[in-house]
Amino acid sequence: MELTWLELFIIVLASFRLTRLLVYDQITQFIRAPFFDEVEEVDETGQKETYLVAKNRGIKGFFGQLLSCHWCTGVWCAIFICCLYFVYYNIAFPILLVLAVAGLASIIEVLVQKWLED
Repeated sequence: MELTWLELFIIVLASFRLTRLLVYDQITQFIRAPFFDEVEEVDETGQKETYLVAKNRGIKGFFGQLLSCHWCTGVWCAIFICCLYFVYYNIAFPILLVLAVAGLASIIEVLVQKWLED
């Protein structure tokens, strides 16, 4: 199977969006929650700040470390998306297209927000 530049672009954007979805987005917090501990600290002004720290041990620690690093998660998302694309093209392509459109839309939104700030 030959990969066109457009298909590669769609795969890249889909991988970007899936990675951001897993690592940062609020909607997937329930996926990340079992792999992190909440740690509260008091800063120099006396305000409490809550941090998420990956669990230390076992499989939860492994996934906590993975989900706290967008580079690591990005590699696994890229592998998953490429496998999905090449093995289940007819099912995968519409899903990847939606992720790619959402990814490009999020990039455009950031650029517009930056432009409006100036």
